[in-house]
Amino acid sequence: MSAGQKVGVINLGCARNLVDAQMMLGRLKKDKHRIVGHQQAQTVIVNTCSFIEEARKESIDTILDLLEQKKSGQIKRVIVAGCLAQRYGPKLAQEFPGVDAFVGTPVLDRDNERPQVRLTAKHLAYVKICESCFNTCSFCAIPQIKGKFISRSIESVVREVSRLDAQGVKEINIIGQDITAYGMDIYRQKSLARLLKEVLKVCHNIEWIRLLYAFPAHFTDELLELMAGEARICKYIDMPLQHISDHILKEQNRHMTGVQTIALIQKIRRAMPQAFLRTTFITGLPGETQDDFEQLRSFVKNFRFERVGVFVYSKEEGTRSAKMELQVPSKIKKNRMDLLMRDQQVISSEILQSLVGRTLKVLIEEKEEVKSCHSERSEESKGPLRSFGLKPQDDKYRTYIGRSEYDAPDVDGVVYVRSKLSLKPGDFVQVLITDAYEYDLAGQVL
Repeated sequence: MSAGQKVGVINLGCARNLVDAQMMLGRLKKDKHRIVGHQQAQTVIVNTCSFIEEARKESIDTILDLLEQKKSGQIKRVIVAGCLAQRYGPKLAQEFPGVDAFVGTPVLDRDNERPQVRLTAKHLAYVKICESCFNTCSFCAIPQIKGKFISRSIESVVREVSRLDAQGVKEINIIGQDITAYGMDIYRQKSLARLLKEVLKVCHNIEWIRLLYAFPAHFTDELLELMAGEARICKYIDMPLQHISDHILKEQNRHMTGVQTIALIQKIRRAMPQAFLRTTFITGLPGETQDDFEQLRSFVKNFRFERVGVFVYSKEEGTRSAKMELQVPSKIKKNRMDLLMRDQQVISSEILQSLVGRTLKVLIEEKEEVKSCHSERSEESKGPLRSFGLKPQDDKYRTYIGRSEYDAPDVDGVVYVRSKLSLKPGDFVQVLITDAYEYDLAGQVL
């Protein structure tokens, strides 16, 4: 493309993909292109995800929609980037001849920070410290897509965090497919705690450091001790456990037994009783019996995780589990997922109800107009804003949307905040929690 083109991006998938999209735009901006919203762009890049079947479908649907816009003259070029292009580029080129280019994922630079165009709010940033995965889980194609595990140097990460701190960022999310394996390639040992100690030295404006995502077999006592003792590290652990049955854990190649998993959870609870644990599980791995599932269901009920996501097993090309016999019927996989989520919905509601009367530190994200009490989100949350009793003409209070340290951006619930004072995104406030719903909280600034 000639310099000066208006370029926009549609990012699909997780926060790791978001960092990739930011790096793509950083390179384009360096090459003198104009970065705009995708609705105003001449060239639209769709940064795809192909982790599971649903993600691939979303990516394909987005590509088809953009090609229709190109056909009608709304946009000039369509570029497909990311995991789907990395994995199926030649095949996609045959299927979608109208796409102008297919590009993979940006390569993580070990020693140098890649320029980025941030797509987050000014007070929030993601810092990717590693790429790919050190593990070979039988159900996952990420190592095939992303290649060999690579960690950035401590110096490179610290430079990026220092720059973000100087820009006034209030929360950074340290991300990677397995951040607890950080350093195993370049330092020959698990070095996340060591990295965090260096990062903390340059955090003067940053008040929250959130860790996404931890592999249980790599979680160290040193990391747990640091998290428990450092106020700026959010008491929030996102640790995909995937299952509890020894039979399924072995088939998944998770490098842990059920007993070891339970011991780790108990150790975390003792060290940080106030922490919120988010985890994910997979239902319907080939060979999963009803007994395996009942073990998982009892585990979820007994250990009462604050946040749970459940995925139906997706048969991924090239993975070991795709070749396994005893594939579980789709209806049974889906039914098991629904049962787990139904159980968790009750648990989540009870845990959030226990926060009523407590005071939480909340990071303000945006102002919420009272008229939006009838929004779709409010309906889903059983009307948290309506519970304040606010009327459109009542200008004594302002209502905002924020997050506690227990809420990862764009993943977990929110805190609806009522305040007499005017607040702005990036402000931290102390909020007395007055109401709780299935996934969200509501309260008033003290």
